[in-house]
Amino acid sequence: MTTEEKILSGAQNLVFKYGIKSITMDDIAKHLGMSKKTIYSYYKDKDDILSKLVDFILEYNEKQITEISNRSKDPIDEIFQTMKIMADTYKRINPVLFFDMMKYYPSIYNRFNDFKEKVILANIEDNLKKGQELKLYRTDLNNKIIARLRLLQINIIIDGEEFSEEQFNTVEVHLQLLDHYLHGICTIKGHKLINKYKELNEEE
Repeated sequence: MTTEEKILSGAQNLVFKYGIKSITMDDIAKHLGMSKKTIYSYYKDKDDILSKLVDFILEYNEKQITEISNRSKDPIDEIFQTMKIMADTYKRINPVLFFDMMKYYPSIYNRFNDFKEKVILANIEDNLKKGQELKLYRTDLNNKIIARLRLLQINIIIDGEEFSEEQFNTVEVHLQLLDHYLHGICTIKGHKLINKYKELNEEE
């Protein structure tokens, strides 16, 4: 890992744990055991670090989405793999991070929204199409509407207004919403495959 990558990695750890607003260059330097002079030789300020960090995270997420799509056994397996990664990610993120982005860093939040609109939405629609071709998903679905409804589920979790951290576990909310979505789009054949992956035995 290069020094530049170490700085981004250290900044990501702090941002995920504490949010953006409260983190300073001093905090980043202390966390890394590195002088601020060294950090400034790579990045001009905290905003510059955040901008590069967002680029890194979004690029990494897009790569993950592609890899999961390519290696999954079927569209339902793809959703289960995505579910696990998203749950693991939410466990590491302090919800204040999203609040900080919305209130104090709108340009960063807009880039995050653009990614959801272009990459995540397209992935959801592609998954729906593949599932229908395999008769795992219902063919009476309007994929564009269903995909956008799924995106709204993700936004509900991020906004934190309907399911506040004080009352609900973010990971559990995510898993419940995704489970609800998956059961709603599947055929009987798809439901059987869900139960197989969840190792459940249910009466039809």
